[in-house]
Amino acid sequence: MQLVVGRIGRPHGVRGEVTVEVRTDEPERRFAAGASVATDPAGRGPLVIAGSRWHKDILLLSFEGVVGRDAAEELRGTMLVIDSSEVEPSDDPDEFHDHQLIGLAVETVSGEPVGEVTDVLHHGQDLLVVRREGQEEALIPFVKALVPEVDVTAGRLVVDPPEGLL
Repeated sequence: MQLVVGRIGRPHGVRGEVTVEVRTDEPERRFAAGASVATDPAGRGPLVIAGSRWHKDILLLSFEGVVGRDAAEELRGTMLVIDSSEVEPSDDPDEFHDHQLIGLAVETVSGEPVGEVTDVLHHGQDLLVVRREGQEEALIPFVKALVPEVDVTAGRLVVDPPEGLL
């Protein structure tokens, strides 16, 4: 499974640098000079990072062979991806990566099926997006009080929703 670690934005300057929307906790590691990064669409890569620097809280990258503003513009919207096998598992048993949660079956503490996790949103508080059969999606705050059990190996997580959440 591919995981997005960044999205290329607009060109910066005239030498081929691009802005990058960072989607990884390890930008210094993922975007180090010399690193090769796969892309989506795949035909635009892989890209080899020639340099990286921060400018006003925005990551700027330059890539080998990408020279000039026009070449940088052609990369706009390209997703920078890694294989999920490259992600180190966390030492914290209560910390999960999004790709581990997406696809898990959701059930209540009483064993009643709720649906399936289709996405994880990060808006101040992590929210699980749960697709439910014949109903609107549910947004469940990903906190221990509401999600007391996550069993990635068994492919399920248990929710203890307050009245009205579902």
